[in-house]
Amino acid sequence: MEEIVEETNGNHEKMVEITVKTIGPARPSCIHVPSSIRVLDLRKLVAGRNRLPVENLKLILRGKVLHDREDADDIFIQLNDGDSLIVAVKPKAPVGLNIDDDDEDLKFQLPQSTSRWKKKLYSFLHNRLKLPDILLMAIFSLSLKAWALIILWFILAPVAHKWELGPLYILGTGFGLIFLNLGRRQPGDVSAYSIFNEDFQELPGTLNADAIDRDIRAGQF
Repeated sequence: MEEIVEETNGNHEKMVEITVKTIGPARPSCIHVPSSIRVLDLRKLVAGRNRLPVENLKLILRGKVLHDREDADDIFIQLNDGDSLIVAVKPKAPVGLNIDDDDEDLKFQLPQSTSRWKKKLYSFLHNRLKLPDILLMAIFSLSLKAWALIILWFILAPVAHKWELGPLYILGTGFGLIFLNLGRRQPGDVSAYSIFNEDFQELPGTLNADAIDRDIRAGQF
């Protein structure tokens, strides 16, 4: 088994020996690294020693995939003597195709410009509570105003039920949602419903009783 010893550059930090196992025909190798190390530094070290593309490496330690950062902060790991590090190399996408086989890229991710408190909340919901990505997408796609309205709706719902106004409350909620999602028309825009247009103007091609009568008289039916 090949042994690789990493220099410490005069740093007296405790060193440990771990075994690097690359998936494929490559032989396992031993490497000496600091017991506490950034995942990014470990990834670069493994990539440099084995001449592998650092951006295509996936590191697995104790059954868990290692990530370089979390909430924009570098992740440090604690290594012990005898640990085994599994290294997998993702295949490159064919030329001309933008294909990424990494399952993590298919999951919901926050934009880089997201505020720090949202990143902390996402980390708690995703890593601690293990919420599915579809639910996280629904949570973070809504604005604070929308969440305030949802909370207010649930607060008022028991009150409406107590006064036996539940059906009217739900019906009013439906009409409210329709009204809030009507949007605003720009000057010159015509509504699909002629009743909302000036002089009841209809869209070209609208099928109504007058159009049917006109087609019948013209012998088109």
